[in-house]
Amino acid sequence: MNTILEQTFSVPFRYPVCFTEGLFDPKNPMLADVLRGERVPKVLFVLDSGVADSHPALVDGLKAYAARYSDVFTMAAEPMIVVGGEACKNDPELYQKVVEATHLYGIDRHSYIAVIGGGAVLDMVGFAAAISHRGIRLIRIPTTVLSQNDSAVGVKNSINAYGKKNYLGTFTPPNAVLNDFEFLKTLDDRDWRAGISEAIKVALIKDLSFFEWLEENAEALAKREMEPMKAHIIRSAQMHMAHIAGRDPFEFGSSRPLDFGHWAAHKLEKLTEFRIRHGEAVGIGIALDSAYSFLQGRITEEDLARIIQVMKTLGFDLFAPELQGDSLIQGLREFQEHLGGQLTIMLLEKLGKGVEVHEMDEDLIHQSVDLLRSFQEKSDLITS
Repeated sequence: MNTILEQTFSVPFRYPVCFTEGLFDPKNPMLADVLRGERVPKVLFVLDSGVADSHPALVDGLKAYAARYSDVFTMAAEPMIVVGGEACKNDPELYQKVVEATHLYGIDRHSYIAVIGGGAVLDMVGFAAAISHRGIRLIRIPTTVLSQNDSAVGVKNSINAYGKKNYLGTFTPPNAVLNDFEFLKTLDDRDWRAGISEAIKVALIKDLSFFEWLEENAEALAKREMEPMKAHIIRSAQMHMAHIAGRDPFEFGSSRPLDFGHWAAHKLEKLTEFRIRHGEAVGIGIALDSAYSFLQGRITEEDLARIIQVMKTLGFDLFAPELQGDSLIQGLREFQEHLGGQLTIMLLEKLGKGVEVHEMDEDLIHQSVDLLRSFQEKSDLITS
């Protein structure tokens, strides 16, 4: 006799994504409002070392803020400072130190971990929070363009393992995302620019009007004007959030339209030993898949020229020598392995609308690389 019991339930998730300036100014109650509840929770702050170096008064500012709102929350310990960038996702000792801190300082499921930093640190600390006590409440405080306009608003946390990007991870929504535009002012030009690639990505596959806005404002963004930067971050974050809520937030299927340009980007990061940063690699990946879409006859030469011009105006490189050869093709297989199931790649049907395909022609990929190399060579001649 066979007995089968079936269980079905759903769990709603809700979290605010907030934008402000001067988050840790005692006059700004935003963080305190997020933490305010029936009890006074402990908060463990974890800081990206690059952010701590660029903002030497930040630790004292956190302490002053905690003193001002001592009736709302308490600092569990001195803020932890961890190395930022992809290195923090490659070294398992770092996430283990965060886990150990939850043990040492009694950070339980009613406490919070507040992580301040770029996307890689948010990924790593989010993973540590998700596996400690089966989930400690997490507040993300992203400090880069890429994390504010894309990665921090999502539900993924991860570290790298076995030489593969994001091999270990969880789908665990944060309790809140608090964006402070003040952090962007200390970014170097590379990090200021790199994150804009994620906005270009979502605009190209979802919203022609947003792409046209980026075209119109590319020069102002390249000149580091704050108002268009703020506007683009909020719009990009909103579009990423809308997609996550409306489709497949925990990626049970093989479709990942928000990864347009990413199959090549992930491989390129590894091939360059992360010399090329994620947002820069995504920019090249977008250019590559746009060129491929053109060579397949999906978009026009004028469409491709507009995409390339936006990239050039913003200052992106369009090519890297590591794209040549067969190593890039391996990235397709690794992308499929990471997702499982059928290979699914997002290309462009037209500007503002993506289309999913389930196979790619290796010869056309190589031709697309050659096309990008020619674009880059022309750009170098103009600027030399």
